[in-house]
Amino acid sequence: MSFDLASLLALLIPILIAAAAGGFLAGLFGIGGGAIYVPILYQTFETLGVDHAVTMHLAVGSSIAIIVPTSVRSLVAHWRKDVVDWRLLREWTVAVPLGAIAGVVFATYASSETLRGIFAVLATILGIKMLFGRVPYVVAQDLPGLAGRSVAGFAIGVFSALMGIGGGVLNNTFMTLFNRPMIQAVATSAGVGALISIPGLVAYIVGGWGDPLLPPYSFGFVSLAAVAIIAPASILAVPGGAALAHRLSRRQLEIGFGCFLLLVAARFIYSLL
Repeated sequence: MSFDLASLLALLIPILIAAAAGGFLAGLFGIGGGAIYVPILYQTFETLGVDHAVTMHLAVGSSIAIIVPTSVRSLVAHWRKDVVDWRLLREWTVAVPLGAIAGVVFATYASSETLRGIFAVLATILGIKMLFGRVPYVVAQDLPGLAGRSVAGFAIGVFSALMGIGGGVLNNTFMTLFNRPMIQAVATSAGVGALISIPGLVAYIVGGWGDPLLPPYSFGFVSLAAVAIIAPASILAVPGGAALAHRLSRRQLEIGFGCFLLLVAARFIYSLL
């Protein structure tokens, strides 16, 4: 198949808006922006006539690729403020990437319907969490032992790779449940995004390599065209979003993002009916 240039140009503005929004959220919440990229990319590929069997795989894989530079950029920004939990990141250098790879392996063999269902369920859970805001209670006064942290890291990697997200919302929830400050959780989440997206990118390329249903300019389940358009705009939006966040109510943004996730979940549920 070939891309319809007129259709692609018509979709350029919403794609760039999604890229800017994703970069803004990366700086604000320490997330990769995948919760925005995936539904926008999925709808874009569907509109362009990409085979329905691979649109969701391509959307998730491309989202993971875009998260690589945005998560690294966000991590550097938080590193300069000296609030990253480097000990936790070092302990997760095996568990989180292994989880991400396991998630990609499952996604490679799953149907598009299965991936949309998983995204809808997890987006609903995360959307509700964002609406409620910070968890009002703690499980313990500090993080669990190495075994517990490893299990949590592996799970964060699995679910993030399946959704095409950087794991920020999941890690923020985990760390705050164990009495860590939100600012430290957000800063550390940027590093988690790098641990998920880099091995996840490689796995999605390998998993989709040679698939005859993929459109032109695809590198496995990664659309080079989509990455080339979205990644630069997203990276540029990271510092701007961080600066704007100081002038806006964080709670209002959380509520808005939560509503967006619930709308996305509803959209994917509708597509399965």
